Amino acid sequence: MTERIFAEKTEAWLDVAAHICAARGSRLTDLRRQVLGLVLEAARPVGAYELLDGLRTDKKGAAPPTVYRALDFLLEQGLIHKIERLSAFVGCTHALDADHDGACHLHAAQFLICTGCGQVTELDDRQIVAALVAATRAIGFTVRHSTVEAEGLCAACHG
Repeated sequence: MTERIFAEKTEAWLDVAAHICAARGSRLTDLRRQVLGLVLEAARPVGAYELLDGLRTDKKGAAPPTVYRALDFLLEQGLIHKIERLSAFVGCTHALDADHDGACHLHAAQFLICTGCGQVTELDDRQIVAALVAATRAIGFTVRHSTVEAEGLCAACHG
């Protein structure tokens, strides 16, 4: 029996992620699982090279392409988000907490980025998504993925 690497909640999310991938005909390999676990357990958005450092504690020969391939897969599966402004990644816990049948869905997220402390908060506001879909449908465009990033100050930094 292998020792648990991640916290219990993270392990539960990883099991859900494996189920989602399998239902879509994909596979959450051990490496992809480890990268996703590192993203999910990070206190803040995490960059590819930070993930590489985390991988190298167990996999000494891990190289940047290894991490980037895993991140590309996780993004395609909707299991993580890329915060473009920070060039960093966060787990999509909304997808992992929701009931899934493995079907693809509109992947939309909104992020509040605090310029004071760097904290990132993910919103899951269906009204924002609905407004975007309605506006784009009006011009014949179909949204398949959307990420909104808003910068400002969190409640703690605002004072």
